[in-house]
Amino acid sequence: MSMPSARITGTGSYLPQKRLTNHELAQKVNTSDEWIRSRTGIIERRIAAEGEFTSDLAVAAGKNALMAAGVSVHDLDLILTATTTPDLIFPSTASIVQHKLGAHLNRTPAFDIQAVCSGFIYALSVADQFIRTGACRRVLVIGAETLSRILDWSDRGTCILFGDGAGAVVLEADHGGKRGILSTHLHADGAHVDLLYTHGGVSRGGPSEGGIGTIRMHGNEVFKQAVKALEGCVDEALDANGLTKEQIDWLVPHQANIRIIQSTAKRLGMPMERVAVTVDRHGNTSAASVPLALDEVARSGLIQPDHLVLMAAFGGGFTWGSALVRW
Repeated sequence: MSMPSARITGTGSYLPQKRLTNHELAQKVNTSDEWIRSRTGIIERRIAAEGEFTSDLAVAAGKNALMAAGVSVHDLDLILTATTTPDLIFPSTASIVQHKLGAHLNRTPAFDIQAVCSGFIYALSVADQFIRTGACRRVLVIGAETLSRILDWSDRGTCILFGDGAGAVVLEADHGGKRGILSTHLHADGAHVDLLYTHGGVSRGGPSEGGIGTIRMHGNEVFKQAVKALEGCVDEALDANGLTKEQIDWLVPHQANIRIIQSTAKRLGMPMERVAVTVDRHGNTSAASVPLALDEVARSGLIQPDHLVLMAAFGGGFTWGSALVRW
């Protein structure tokens, strides 16, 4: 019997109710709506309410994905949560999500994956391996973040960029079918840690309570590295599957900056009408950005069966990766 493929059978998302617009940000920090839009494409972002945690966002997105797939939480064999803003240092946010979903009754294994903005792609790749080997039949993969909790609201170079949210997919084993994840490709380069990081942590300590720092970024350098890495991801995924760029139906990229998205689309020769774009309304939601964008285009009916969908992301670490899916 051939190895099963991991097919996406349901998507889901959740966004906090509170919107923070550029105009509102301009009242807090020296910036303007025009300055932010022209450099990033962002108009607004969502902010988690007081007492609303990463696990809460993840659970809401996960429930929506399970409902879309027609799958019960008790049918899950594994829960993966990609996040860089966990509820607690430990236990894992995935364990908290497991309990809140009710999957603890089945002792469903659950763990976190931390690859910052590439986290969802990393988690998707891990889930793919579990399904291909036959270890799991159904996996819930979630990307969830409350980045507003680690922002320096006086730093206009970072506080304008990020938002909160969660997205999720259900992966199921598909025996004999040609649909599902065709390949994933993961990379990292720790030599650039000082270009995008938090200036505090548990082991190192830091200026903030509990040793947890805020985001620090050298924007221009990160931009250059991101464009180069994502272009490489495009070529790698196509070469691995013997495909041409003209065969890709949809690009679902990490939503960090509209200019990075446009550059990646240009590399593929894709019109922006076939590129999922949510950065204008969500900002950069790190590990949540790809599944949030995927859910939007999937639920709109724009992605049709047998469409080729290329997902790609780049984040702190640096980490980057891609996933090519036959819908």
